[in-house]
Amino acid sequence: MTDFVPFPKIPRLKRGCVITEKIDGTNAQIVIGEDGSIRAGSRNRWITPQDDNYGFAGWVERNKEELLQLGPGQHFGEWWGNGIQRNYGMKEKKFSLFNSGRWSTGRPECCDVVPVLYAGDFTSDTVDTVLAKLIETGSIAAPGFMKPEGIIVFMTASSHLYKVLAENDDKPKGLAA
Repeated sequence: MTDFVPFPKIPRLKRGCVITEKIDGTNAQIVIGEDGSIRAGSRNRWITPQDDNYGFAGWVERNKEELLQLGPGQHFGEWWGNGIQRNYGMKEKKFSLFNSGRWSTGRPECCDVVPVLYAGDFTSDTVDTVLAKLIETGSIAAPGFMKPEGIIVFMTASSHLYKVLAENDDKPKGLAA
């Protein structure tokens, strides 16, 4: 006999969502320990200034004192700008935190936050409208840049993220060209 496993609750679809701009850079994280230690990571590995990912670990090291204001925990975001993916016509690089609710205010000055494009009830029409407006008006994160990558839809009831790309959303990664 196996242990009883209950069927999980199913979150409702037509509940809140937050739509942010998807920035085309490289996924990054900062981990701060209870003891004030700080560590940099990419999407899938720890990095150091000697074994870096587009200079992110070096940036974390140089901004350590300010970044400690984030507090203990894992802080995910996008490292983007000059020399990374779309470049966005920038001469510098930026770190934009993903958690727009937590970091809309009170974040370290060296950090940005991904732009919120919509917050409210989910509908697929809303997703399409927000994406179409972003494509028409260009990046909010880098004003004047007219080739934004797309959007991220955060479903509040399930705490899941979904991406919708401005181009080739119907093709698997690697086949988009």
